[in-house]
Amino acid sequence: MVHQELLAIGRKAKQAARQLAFASTESKNNALLAMSEALLKNEQEILQANRFDVQAAEEKGIKKSLVNRLRLNLEGITQISKALQEVVALRDPVGEGEVWTRPNGLRIQQTRVPLGVVAMIYEARPNVTVDAAALCLKSGNAVILRGGSEALESNKILGRVIAEAAEESGLPSGCIQLITETNREWVQQLMRLNDYVDVIIPRGGAGLIQTVVQNATVPVIETGTGMCHAFVDRDADYEKAIPIVINAKTQNPGVCNALETLLVDEAIAEDFLRRMGQELQNHHVEIKGCPKTCAIMPYALPAAEEDWVAEHLDLILSVKVVANLGEALDHIYKYSTKHSETIITENYTRAQRFLREIDAAAVYVNASTRFTDGGRFGFGAEIGISTQKLHARGPMGLRELTTIKYVIYGDGQIV
Repeated sequence: MVHQELLAIGRKAKQAARQLAFASTESKNNALLAMSEALLKNEQEILQANRFDVQAAEEKGIKKSLVNRLRLNLEGITQISKALQEVVALRDPVGEGEVWTRPNGLRIQQTRVPLGVVAMIYEARPNVTVDAAALCLKSGNAVILRGGSEALESNKILGRVIAEAAEESGLPSGCIQLITETNREWVQQLMRLNDYVDVIIPRGGAGLIQTVVQNATVPVIETGTGMCHAFVDRDADYEKAIPIVINAKTQNPGVCNALETLLVDEAIAEDFLRRMGQELQNHHVEIKGCPKTCAIMPYALPAAEEDWVAEHLDLILSVKVVANLGEALDHIYKYSTKHSETIITENYTRAQRFLREIDAAAVYVNASTRFTDGGRFGFGAEIGISTQKLHARGPMGLRELTTIKYVIYGDGQIV
């Protein structure tokens, strides 16, 4: 039996989506600008709520990297506000398409339309509340938000502020709704609310994503889990390789596009790992290594099988020496979550083989995996990074929050 309050949220979202589907770009942009301004006007209230969440998380002993993702400050709120303005500048995908005429005179138009009602189930990062709402509104979708309990107070304020601003700007009531009930039964019911929800997008750790994938009857776009690898080939340029590895691992270790496993060609392993190890130690990175790695880097801890599948989300790096590119490809094939993989090499043939054989949303040559991001790809904000193949793959921006329909113009044709 579905909770009546949840049913009411679903009905309201469905009605809002019906109106949003034909809202003008101007009206959507005006709402986004109002939301941006409202965040700045309410920044002290937002910070107060966030301090409560952070303190509670620290008292629970939540990992420091996750607490850092939860924390907001004035600069962070300004950045979230600015991100809304950047979405305003993005092209509205709704209505885009092409037209062609068939031999019998039928004129067929393929046009982009909103998905309808998008439900976001996500963890600690409060900025996702605003990013998801902004992208859904700009693409003509209503959104139901269900954030993690760790960010509940922050999300309550953020959700109320942006929903009120959007509705005061003329968008339909219910276009942004936040579920504040922390009972997990609500999540189970939301995942099966097929009459009102068109798609669910989970964003967070592997546990959350798999729970949604395994239990939802509503279609799911799987995002996020990032077991990202870097392979340093025997023909790598160390002047490129070392900064790439340091950036991919240490710039922000708590995100899905951070490096988790380093694979090194045994032809250069001893020389490269001695140099690389010093840089990793300088950045306070703990190393979990294979036996060959531990022999070269005596400060490394022995890696267990779980270290090759672990999304550490911390200053921890798994390191393995491999015989060649073929063994690196085999390792990645076995353990990859199909997010982002990179090869560092000056050898064109091996680079092309890596690009051809790796099955992932993003594959790099001589660049950090940290570039797998909607903003860095030029999409503006993103609602997540899809690691599946349908209906979207990689960073998901506005276009990925739409589908297509066909409009056919005839003049009495029956054959």
